[in-house]
Amino acid sequence: MKSLAIAFVFVCLSVSSFAQRPSHWHKGPQSTDKKREPYWSTFGIGVNFQSFDNLDKRVSAFPKYKDLRDQAGSLQLGWIKEKQRVVSIFNVLAASSMSGDKHRRSSTVRSIGLGADIGYDVIKSERIMLYPMVGLGYDWVQARYFTDNSQVNFDDVLSNPTVSNSIEPVSFSNGFFNYRAGIGLQFLSPKGDGIIGVHGGYVGSFESKNWRSKAGQDLANAPEDRLKRFYVSVVFGMRPMRMH
Repeated sequence: MKSLAIAFVFVCLSVSSFAQRPSHWHKGPQSTDKKREPYWSTFGIGVNFQSFDNLDKRVSAFPKYKDLRDQAGSLQLGWIKEKQRVVSIFNVLAASSMSGDKHRRSSTVRSIGLGADIGYDVIKSERIMLYPMVGLGYDWVQARYFTDNSQVNFDDVLSNPTVSNSIEPVSFSNGFFNYRAGIGLQFLSPKGDGIIGVHGGYVGSFESKNWRSKAGQDLANAPEDRLKRFYVSVVFGMRPMRMH
């Protein structure tokens, strides 16, 4: 599966390399005057919807810990390229539920990953792109749990290693090779040097994975989950400065 993901990323990069050369959108009487730049650097902000049911079920047996949130805010950086209506997309993605508070009982889930997608523009328009897309990626996920330690005596922390260890937050990690399916809609500025759009879709893992320790160590009787994430993001892009 890892080889398949790597091969797909190389295909995306190969397709996008051809898109670096200037191209016309659709040939016609005005094609010599109206060109669109096929490459944009992008920034996106959005929200993910993801639940890890088996992890939550196991943690709920320990009341001092709080369940994870199902929503997480996301940021992404990358690029979008187009050549003859074939759209290639690459992103570095980061997300966080932004719900952790180290001073009280709380939990947070955060992730970082890579995603490569290929789509096809189905609208013959000089200002609008609409493209279904599929892709592959990898996500690294960390779930972190804080407890309320406000009643723990300061001197006990100094004198008792067991107490000192007990107030540390508990963390679990996981990693998922994933497939991606979605749709993108974007609008170009009159000169084609800027874009704004929306991406949405589903990301799923190929298999269930066991949760591990913070350091990535295997744990006996660990719960396992799949990545099942819906996402939507607003994407902004601009044409990079030409390099001669």
